[in-house]
Amino acid sequence: MMRNFTQFQYFTLGAYFDTGHFKYLLFMIILCLYILIVCANILLTVVICMNRSLHEPMYLFLCNLFVNGLYGSAGLFPFLLLQILSDVHNVSISFCFLQIFNLYSYANVEFSNLAAMSYDRYIAICHPLQYNTHMTCNKVAKLIVMTWLYASISVLIILSLSVRLQLCGNILNTVYCGNYRIVKLACSDTTVVNIYGLIHTCITIFGPLSLILYSYMRILKVCSSGSKQTRQKAVSTCTPHLASLLNFFLGCFFNVLQGRFNMNSVHGRVHIFLSLYFFLCQPLLNPLLYGLNMSQIHMKCKSLLGRK
Repeated sequence: MMRNFTQFQYFTLGAYFDTGHFKYLLFMIILCLYILIVCANILLTVVICMNRSLHEPMYLFLCNLFVNGLYGSAGLFPFLLLQILSDVHNVSISFCFLQIFNLYSYANVEFSNLAAMSYDRYIAICHPLQYNTHMTCNKVAKLIVMTWLYASISVLIILSLSVRLQLCGNILNTVYCGNYRIVKLACSDTTVVNIYGLIHTCITIFGPLSLILYSYMRILKVCSSGSKQTRQKAVSTCTPHLASLLNFFLGCFFNVLQGRFNMNSVHGRVHIFLSLYFFLCQPLLNPLLYGLNMSQIHMKCKSLLGRK
């Protein structure tokens, strides 16, 4: 018999298991990690906003990256902390969809912003004389607004389709809510959801990926025939961006792996790590990469902390 999901008052997260007294240690580790993410991202956001010398396109993209890190981590870390201490892992349906909106839009903005940053590096390295014409602060601000609008609208469409599904169960074998997990519980037709999901995935992934590949192919071409100074500039500005990109793709790969394939043979702790890797590591890695490697940000941070 088919049952509509509105008959369920909550979803049950089935990936949690009893850790005994170790849950308090785990709670403290996650809490410290969250505090570190919040402090690092707020510090760098404040540094960029307060210093007019950093009001340039590249730093505006970085500021958006740090704000997005705060946004994404806020949708997961407090939730994880509550679930770790709880003996019952039930989540209201409304909150579950709200969390999906937060995490999915966070991932969309992250990828779009990284793609825009790769294009920014391409213009700066390959066409330095035209950089100030092509990459103005006004254009960058509009681009950032567009990435947030696209992420929000596209995810809202996905959720509006998922909300209408009739579900035959309410157990999600994960530690946080995921749209594909809910779709797999459906006993009604999911053709429209799957088709839109496929189109959305292709646009969201292959659009920015094409821009990233094009930008770095042009950068490599210029570096191979350019001066030593050009190569040094490319290495200094592209290394943290490439590291962030690789971490992003690794996290996405883990999420797709554990979400789309049967992971019953994988140990429970490994399964949880794979599902959390992207949301735990990306917001922490970005401020560390750019805060330590970008000399202007590093100096401004030292100056601000030194005054305090």
